[in-house]
Parts: sequence; structure tokens; C-alpha cells
Amino acid sequence: MTSSTVEMSATPEAFDLKSASIPNFTTLVQARATVFKSRGALEAFARMVDGLSSSGEEGRRKGLGLWMVARYEACAAQLSGYEKTDVVAAFTRGSALMSIGRWADALAIFERLSSQYPEEPRPRGNKIEAQLEIDLAKGDHDGALARAQQELDHAPASFAASAEHSYLKGRVAELRRSPEAALDLYAAAREIDPTHRTNLARFAGLAERCGLDELALQAYQSLASMLPIDRNVMFNLGVLYEDLGRDQEAAACYDVIARNDPTNRRARLYLEDARSGIDMYYDEDLERKEDRLNQILKTPITDFELSVRARNCLNKMNIVTLGDLVRLSEQELLSYKNFGETSLNEIKEILGQKGLRLGMKHEEAVASIEAAARPRAGTETSEVLNTPVSKLDLSIRVRRAVENLACLTLGDILAHSEEELLSMPNFGQTSLIELKRKIGEFGLSLKK
Repeated sequence: MTSSTVEMSATPEAFDLKSASIPNFTTLVQARATVFKSRGALEAFARMVDGLSSSGEEGRRKGLGLWMVARYEACAAQLSGYEKTDVVAAFTRGSALMSIGRWADALAIFERLSSQYPEEPRPRGNKIEAQLEIDLAKGDHDGALARAQQELDHAPASFAASAEHSYLKGRVAELRRSPEAALDLYAAAREIDPTHRTNLARFAGLAERCGLDELALQAYQSLASMLPIDRNVMFNLGVLYEDLGRDQEAAACYDVIARNDPTNRRARLYLEDARSGIDMYYDEDLERKEDRLNQILKTPITDFELSVRARNCLNKMNIVTLGDLVRLSEQELLSYKNFGETSLNEIKEILGQKGLRLGMKHEEAVASIEAAARPRAGTETSEVLNTPVSKLDLSIRVRRAVENLACLTLGDILAHSEEELLSMPNFGQTSLIELKRKIGEFGLSLKK
């Protein structure tokens, strides 16, 4: 199994690759679902495939089996000697090449198959998409769309009625920045073929970026019900569940990935986050204030200018941070040898700069810190720009997106435009609105 797929547990019916009739590619797709229904079945099937000869009819079936276990590079290599004489081998090899982004090699196969079978929509659809990817990679965006549109306009009537046609029209519309038209076309393709994986994936991603979470959820759930499940689908579905406050379902998504790939650190971290949110109630505003107070209390005394006498006294008392100071009263400090009124006034002054005082109760300190944090006339812009991302009280989705852009502070975020942010995975209009609203609280805006 490759890193892009995961399997779910169930009891499968065995597929006999060695002797089963395989009249078309659809047979492989249907049989593949049974192979991925349990880890044991998958491992047994993979061992059987590896044990097949690499030549003759057994070699052809070995290549088909390699596609079934998602070993696409090996599949493409194994079937290279069969594609000219066997249609199923040719289509399977072309599909494997598409999966690993070898568009030019795939294009040659699907051009031949679409000529041989002009009424079959899938070879033609794969040919158009492979050519589109090649043209886009060259940087000719307008030319790529024009060529794809021309192919679609001159396709046979049988192709115009297919899910492939609606899906590819949707891709062109999306690339032309017409998301509403693209969504309608992806929806039409789903009506024709609810199992079209590539269409569902693009439909889900675009719906999510447009803030249509329920629509995206339906598409992701459909994909998650198909075996083998794509790992990225499970991550995206989990993040979407978290955004909707459905932490238990999010945890289940991450758990599927973590169980099938115990070394996947990202899955384990996301699973831990989701589990922490299950049945947990907390005051987010209070938590934010507590965090701010804790950061200030950790400030070292050495960060402040003190007289030599005051510094030496504090060192002897083992007072290292502002938190150590706040816990003491004036009387306790004055009771130490050589600690007088002058040193006490110095201490009171540095605490006052942070809205604190000696002997302050915790609740009072929280309230004081919050009051000190409110914007005031004359506040230095640089201080605001240095506000850490962790202090902006963003949703999980938005926080992860800006962190993926290596943004550590509010100022880092402002260096990016709306277009850059919208290009991030799982970052749509809803996320953008949230981020702009938060930035607006500081009287700031994103880069134009």
C-alpha cells in the first residue's frame, strides 16, 4: 500500500487474480474494493501479486494486481510490454501513469484508446485531462483552457452526455475562476456517476474553499465510503468535522490514518487535538487571558533595568521571573536583608509597567492583564504587528493555514494577499472572512 491510501476493517470476499475473468477496467475497480476491506486481505493479496511471474499471461495479471494495491510505478513498468496488445492492460497502465503525474506517457495511451473506441467516454476524458495538465505545466494557462474547451466542444454526443464531460467542463470553469459554474458542473457529473472519485475530490475542495461546508461534507463522506480511501480525503474530512464542532467524528478520521500508518506524525497530532475537544467545555476568552498572563509572568527579571543592589538581593532570594515577584508581598520583600524602600520602589515600578503589583491575587492579575492589552491611543504599531499568531484566537483551520505559510506573528500574516491565502489547501472564503475580521480588530488589512 502506498502512502496515499488507507484501508478499513471488514471481512472481504477473496478475488482470485490468477483465474478471474477481467473483461474490463471496471472489473478491477470493483474487485479492488474487496482487497482493501481489511489489512490482512490487502497484505495477502499483495504477497500473491509479488509471487506472480513477470512474463506471459501471469505477468499481465501481475501488472493489473499492482494497480489494485496502488503500486503505480511498478504497475506502469510491468504493463509496458502489454499495452499494445491488451486493452485492459493499456487502460490500467494509463490510469497508473495519471496517478503518478506522468501525463505525457498517459496521453499517448489514451489518444490511441480514444481513437480505437471513440464512443467510450473514459479514454477521451483521460486524454483531455492529460493534455490539460501538460499545457498548464508549460505555463500557458489561456492556451491550455482554449485547447481543452475546443476538445470538449467537438467531442461526440455520447461523450457530451457523460460524467467525464461535465467534470472536465467543471475543471475549465474552475480554472477560469468561475466557482459557481464549476460547482454546478461537478454536481452534474456526480448525478451521472456518483463514484467518479476525481470529480468528487475537486467538488469537495472547491465547495470547501467557497465556504459551502455542508456540500463539501457530502462529497468527502462519499469519497470516504469508497475503498481504498485516499489519506488526504480523511485529513480534509477530519478538519471539516472539527470546523463544524464534530470532534468525535474528526477523531475517527484521524484514527483511521494513525492505525494504518502509526508513523504518521501529522495524523497523531490531529488526533490528539480532536480528542481534546471531545465533550470538553471551556471558556475560550478566559483561556486566552490566562495564556497572556502566563507569558508575562514568565518574563525574566533580567529583562528590566534594576540597580545593582536590587538585582543582587533578588538573586539571593532566588527570584527569577515576574511571577516569582508577584507571589510576594511588600512586607516579605522588606524583611530580606539589605532590601530597602529604594529597591522596593524599583520593583513596584517594573511590575506596574505590566499592570501587576506585589501580592496580587490571580483573578485580579488576569483582569489587569486583559485591561492592559486593550488598544489605547498611541500604542506602537510595531507592538501590534509582533502579536503572535497563537494569541489571535483563530479557528483550527485558519491557524493551521497561516502557520503553513510560516506566519508567526500578525505582521507575517499581513505580508500575504487574499489570493495567496485562498490558494492554501482547506482555506476558503469562510476562513478568509474570519481572518479579515480578526485583523480588522487591530485596524489592519491584508496586502493588496
